[in-house]
Amino acid sequence: MQQVFFTVGKTFSPLDLASRYREYQVIQCQRGDQALDMLLSLRQLQVPVVLLMVDQHLPDMAGVTFLEQAKHHVPTAKCLLVTDQQAPESLGVLHVKVDALLSTCVPPEDFFFPVLDALLSQERDVACSPLFHGIRVTGHRWSAASHQVKDFLARHAIPFQWVDLETHSEARQMVEHGGAPLQFPILQFSDGSVLSQPTLAQLAEKLGLTMHSEIPFYDLIIIGAGPAGLASAVYGASEGLRTAVIERDVPGGQAGMSSRIENYLGFPIGLPGAELAIRGSAQAARLGAHMLSPQEVVGMRVADPYRYVTLADGSELGCYALVLATGVSYRTLAVPDLDRLTGSGVYYGAAMTEAAACQGRQVFVVGGANSAGQAALYFADYAQHVTLLVRGASLEESMSSYLLQEIALRDNITVETHTEVASCFGEEHLEHLRLRENTTGTERLVEAAALFIFIGATPSTSWLPDAFLRDQAGFVLTGPQAKGDQWSLDRDPLLLETSIPGIFAVGDVRAASIKRVASATGDGAVAVSLIHHYLGSLR
Repeated sequence: MQQVFFTVGKTFSPLDLASRYREYQVIQCQRGDQALDMLLSLRQLQVPVVLLMVDQHLPDMAGVTFLEQAKHHVPTAKCLLVTDQQAPESLGVLHVKVDALLSTCVPPEDFFFPVLDALLSQERDVACSPLFHGIRVTGHRWSAASHQVKDFLARHAIPFQWVDLETHSEARQMVEHGGAPLQFPILQFSDGSVLSQPTLAQLAEKLGLTMHSEIPFYDLIIIGAGPAGLASAVYGASEGLRTAVIERDVPGGQAGMSSRIENYLGFPIGLPGAELAIRGSAQAARLGAHMLSPQEVVGMRVADPYRYVTLADGSELGCYALVLATGVSYRTLAVPDLDRLTGSGVYYGAAMTEAAACQGRQVFVVGGANSAGQAALYFADYAQHVTLLVRGASLEESMSSYLLQEIALRDNITVETHTEVASCFGEEHLEHLRLRENTTGTERLVEAAALFIFIGATPSTSWLPDAFLRDQAGFVLTGPQAKGDQWSLDRDPLLLETSIPGIFAVGDVRAASIKRVASATGDGAVAVSLIHHYLGSLR
């Protein structure tokens, strides 16, 4: 079924748009009321509307008023507002998220069409279309195993069709396959093969992902494929170093789980974290880096001038220089029954594949930093109401101002400060939360369909040998701070070098790093320059 590009107003001719965007069906209405009726009909027919392009000045209503009503029919559609006003504040208070605000005062070829192309490109690159007939995933909505498979496929940008056993009774016939009972989730592939409750390693092997290296030795090995690790891979491979990247989960790290990164240079409409991860991985691979994922490093050793890493499968890879880009993990909440319900209504990170299940429901987000704010805005497009729970007194010190402004404009987002999760309840999935006001101790019970947790960072360094100097929180020391009693060289450690010569730390895992995507990619690029200096000293 062809996706729909829906335009309301007279800014552009539908024929001009159809000739430029031939893969979409372009539908145009002149009036807002006519357009709302048409969107309702398209929703009933399950026609996918991917983008709404609306003039601010319609004959019967303002464009922003139309968008507020239209998002109830097509909550996932991108919104582009066209106005003859240069200043956004002239539009008044916006109660709906607008993905791009464009002026008719600028030439379309110079700015309008590039932004429109970027919005549509996001839909093509990272969306998991329910109409896709390749991989079919059948499972229980509240199954942690089903969530893990869906999240793995989505973050690898592998399209799939999700079939919920609760709403598709005919899918229950798959419980018996060839006379043997199957365990959910069940994955059906286009070649007719079936996987029943696969591990991520089994799924990765079936999908053809590279988990094992074909060569035993590299110039540079990078552990972790977040923004910092991917940047090191891009610069290392492009500058002639034999480079391998080892990622235990999915490329992107915490940034890859972000629903939208708005303040990364060069992306005026922002970009989903998954798209950044996909683009970075593809770029590194195109330049020659070997991407090994999912694969885990469980140990390392030094045999000068070489460094070796031991993988979970028992194999070993060697290199001259090593980059630690293992990033951080979200801290867990110490709440009764939370572990039991994790993956069944309770999620760490954005878990964007669960957004559709939040339609018309009550959703709670725990955290006060940018990742929590981005998640609240994302789920507000689906949920009836989103409550952002903040342990402290305000968001101003921990969240960027652009997010604070967007949250304040959303009618279905509430921020509750001095509030914590005291307990959670549910048999097969999350049903209720008990919230505590931490200044008075007052508690209350609320209905909750989902809880998304973003509460700070724990460095992924517990597996490292004791020889690595770390701060009290476990972050790896680099540069002059890394010169401990065991440092044996005449020179001081290089800027991003750890207490072991030839091993560098970049991104969030590094002590005193700035927790921003741009600074992480900067670390990754700088590390490669330092590695060239280190390799030169070996020669």
